[in-house]
Amino acid sequence: MRNHENEPIVVQRPTQAIAIPSGVEVELKPGVVGYVTQALGGSFTVYIDGNLFRIAGADADAIGMTPVKPPELPPGASEADILNVIWDQLRTCYDPEIPVNIVDLGLIYECTLAPGPDGRTAIIKMTLTAPGCGMGEILVQDVREKVEIVPTIARAEVELVFDPPWNPAMMSEAARLQTGML
Repeated sequence: MRNHENEPIVVQRPTQAIAIPSGVEVELKPGVVGYVTQALGGSFTVYIDGNLFRIAGADADAIGMTPVKPPELPPGASEADILNVIWDQLRTCYDPEIPVNIVDLGLIYECTLAPGPDGRTAIIKMTLTAPGCGMGEILVQDVREKVEIVPTIARAEVELVFDPPWNPAMMSEAARLQTGML
């Protein structure tokens, strides 16, 4: 996998982006020049004119990047196989400011499956590093979108919970090491 960090980009078409950390949606105009600061989990954090923006993986082509392929299930997948693929998908969700996935950050409290008439429902309880995080709804939407592309998943119910409150002890050892908190 190619590392795109500090790679220059030119916006090639009108593109929706999310301003970081406010979470406000903006449209980037064609011809705007910037740099990729983070390319993790299929989305891109770009630095343009002194500001950071998150560009969804579905719009990767707008900055000359390649979208990530959707996940696949093994033939005859069991419920455990499906949950494993969902957890793998959750590991592709990143806070745009922190280069650690939300599973290793300790933001996912629970993930279960429920049967439904048109497929399974993934039920996910997650939190944020801070309750007032402007990117909270963006992270929830990222989780929903990445889980709903898992075969046999009809929908993802993502609930933000703040009890227990998140703290750095919830991070994996690897995440604490990566962020210098170990």
